[in-house]
Amino acid sequence: MDIVIFGASGKIGSAIVEEALKRKHEVTAAVRKPESFSIKHERLHAVHADLLDPASVTAAVRGHEEVISAFGPAAGHENELLQAADSLLEGMREAGLERLIVVGGAGSLKTESGEWLMDTADFPEDFRQLASAHANAYEIYRGSGLDYTYISPPAAIIAGRRTGQFRIGLDRLIVDENGRSSISVQDFAVAVIDELEEGNFSRTRFTVGY
Repeated sequence: MDIVIFGASGKIGSAIVEEALKRKHEVTAAVRKPESFSIKHERLHAVHADLLDPASVTAAVRGHEEVISAFGPAAGHENELLQAADSLLEGMREAGLERLIVVGGAGSLKTESGEWLMDTADFPEDFRQLASAHANAYEIYRGSGLDYTYISPPAAIIAGRRTGQFRIGLDRLIVDENGRSSISVQDFAVAVIDELEEGNFSRTRFTVGY
């Protein structure tokens, strides 16, 4: 496929770029500083784009098949997630694109107690605002009418390796036998590109974890 990836220079975004290239897709990395983008490949094109500007989104995505957003705001700018959602949807509509995959947050996943993860006592206070912004952005995508998929990570995306082995769920946090909720960044990227290729979760959310 011919895809555009926003947030391609981040830890998760760059892993998604690498996985997409590994699987022979044509990739456009939509970044603020394409001249500084470190990944080089014959099927990779880095272009300037500002995800918070709908016109810039339109210019970046026009002519492509699908869009992936792995955008993550800087600390203190968490509400940019909502602005980015609105801008992305407006820009895609203008360009005539329907299919969107969004890397979201884990905070609105349900825990064993039935609470959202971000409402549990052990959830780090420093991340509550980010988790809330992710949850609000998810509602924007849900009401968009586009063919979106929202991928919530487990509680932790960790350093590791690509195994291709993980579990898949819907709205409930995935934990292992020791109560840990995690996945390597490489395997998370596998899950994203699996969805790109298979489209099993159209107009809904899913999550992954070991």
